[in-house]
Parts: sequence; structure tokens; C-alpha cells
Amino acid sequence: MNRKTFLQQLGLVTAGTALTPALFNWIKQNGPFYPIRNNVGYFTGRGGTIGWHITNESVAVIDSQFQNSAEDFMAGIFDFGPGGPARYLFNTHHHGDHVSGNGVFRSGNFEIIAHQNVPELQRESAGSNSESVVAANRVFDDEITVESGSEIITAKYYGRAHTRGDSVIWFENANIAHMGDLVFNRWYPFIDTNGGALIENWISMLEIVANEATADTRFIFGHGNRDFGVTGSSDDLLYMRDYLSKLMEHTQAGIQAGQSPEEISAIEQFEEFPDHQSAGARLSLQSNIEAAYAELTS
Repeated sequence: MNRKTFLQQLGLVTAGTALTPALFNWIKQNGPFYPIRNNVGYFTGRGGTIGWHITNESVAVIDSQFQNSAEDFMAGIFDFGPGGPARYLFNTHHHGDHVSGNGVFRSGNFEIIAHQNVPELQRESAGSNSESVVAANRVFDDEITVESGSEIITAKYYGRAHTRGDSVIWFENANIAHMGDLVFNRWYPFIDTNGGALIENWISMLEIVANEATADTRFIFGHGNRDFGVTGSSDDLLYMRDYLSKLMEHTQAGIQAGQSPEEISAIEQFEEFPDHQSAGARLSLQSNIEAAYAELTS
């Protein structure tokens, strides 16, 4: 983290807040725990960003990353509060970098909550190792709400998007929402066609969530490039919506022109989205075009 970003983070954390020992410890170490407000924050670690809320009565966690980073998280989160007996882990979706630490939380007496499609998708992804999967023991269809101390946390399903099991986790009083992998902030996203992705609905749901937010809503994203980070506003959701819309428009124009998938993919970058970065072949403009082509020609 550069000095400018650190000072911005420090301003967010300390605005109107006394420097408690836990906050002082965070400032001294400069991560990977980043408080935002109202006892809600995020943890970077390794994999999809973890969200958290902790009080004297409870602790709620969003996503579990991998076993080693989940252990690192558990070793540090209780510096921010005792946590109490009520413990919840939400899985935003089934991908390994978001659920592979589930066993660590299950051992810590966390109830695991996810959309009803997530356990099935976990087992499908695990294949012959499906018996080792640690999946949610509480599932929901449209939405579910729990109380974490004075915070009200609601997980909502908006239909197929990045997968067929994504949910957005809303912290009502803190006015913070964890988007999971529904937002890759200026990264080319992974569009999981095998997991039920549907780009057209992904576009719509980002607009719906942005409209449900207020100007003060803070969003936590599953992934983001280093220049833009893993938090932002509804403007970042609409930017992601616009990128996916451009992806579909570009691919549809190529199909109508009789181009092959290879010809449609022969583009390095959309000029309207110069900040997008690739994180490998699976997270690239070319793989995104392949997914859009499959959806538009299915």
C-alpha cells in the first residue's frame, strides 16, 4: 500500500473514532485488517476479500478464503472484539478462494449460511473429492436476515450472474454491502459459464443493487486491481455494469458480422475501459468474450 492510500484508509478509520488498542494495532501493522465503520471491515489475506462485523455479542464473517488465510483471519479478528457466542459465516458463492476456509470456521462454531445453490455447486466443483466439502448448514432462496449484536445483516439473491449462487450481503446499520465476485473492480472478471453465469442478468442486478444503495453506501468487492482496491461506491457497480454491457455489445456485433469467436476476440482492450487489468488467461478480455459468445449463441 502506498503512502497516499494508507493516509486515505487512516482517514476513513479514524474519522470520529477514538484510537482504541485494536485500531492502533491496525495502524501499526497496516493490514491485512481494514476497519471501515460500525465494527465492519474487510480482510485481504489470500483469495476473495473477507468481510467482517464483530461486537461483544457476536461475529459475522463474509467468505473464508483458504485454510491458511482463514487461520490467519481467526488469529487476528478477536483483537477487534470478543465476538460472543453468536457466530455466522456467509458464503457469497461457491468458488474455492471464497469457501476453502469453511472448515476453519466450522471448527470455530460458526453457522455457515449461503444461497441454496451454493452447496451443490461446491460439490460439483469438487468432483471425486465432494465428500470433503464443508458447505453451508443453513441455506436460503431469496434472502435471509440475522442479527449480529446491534447490526442487521441480510443476504439477498438476485438471480444468475457471476454464477447461479451469488448473494449480496448487506450490513443495514453500517450501510455497507459485500458484493463477493459480483464486482471485480477494474479486473476482467471470471464468468463461470459452467457454474450458471448469466451476463445479461448480471448487468441488470448490478443496476438494481446500485439503486438500492444510497450515496453513503460503501461496497466491498471480491477482487480489485491495486490501483482501485476492493472497496468503492455504487459508481463502481455501474462501471462494472457498463463494462459487461460493452462486452455483450461487442460480441453481438461480431456475431452479426459473421465473425468467428477468434476474430471477435482479436482485441487487446476496450478503449472505453483503459483501467481494466488481466489476472491470467481465465480473467482476461478474451475469456470474457468467449463467455459472452457462448451465452449469445446458446
